[in-house]
Amino acid sequence: MAIDKKGTKQIADNRKARHDYFVLEQIECGIELVGTEVKSIRAGGVNLKDSWCAIENGEMWVKGMHISPYEHGNIFNKDPRRERRLLLHKREIMRLLGSVKQEGLTLIPLSLYFKGSRVKMALGVCKGKKLHDKREDMAKKAAQRDIERALKNRE
Repeated sequence: MAIDKKGTKQIADNRKARHDYFVLEQIECGIELVGTEVKSIRAGGVNLKDSWCAIENGEMWVKGMHISPYEHGNIFNKDPRRERRLLLHKREIMRLLGSVKQEGLTLIPLSLYFKGSRVKMALGVCKGKKLHDKREDMAKKAAQRDIERALKNRE
């Protein structure tokens, strides 16, 4: 978990999302959690791998996000895969709904982090990659690794 200058502390990162999608826009939003979920997140028990966002009845929900039950919790532990509401202004939600409906984009959680004492989510407006795009990205990364390795060996 990295802490940068702005007082943010990275909790989880959705690396699979950056592999499967082109991120066109990134939005910061809050997330509605209960106390035992926050304690579990502080312990690092969160997974964003298969999560996505949906807009229902003018509210944005994150689905498929797994927060492990808090070890020292009791009856207050919630379902690990329950839907959690994201906190955005109504006009932001309506703007995102328009782009999702018209342009065929999707909303994917990119990362979860602490900003001060609050849990925030970086939400990406994404466009799906085709198989050839993924292969192209992997080839670029492999070429970059080879270049770095050659430079390191030359020194």
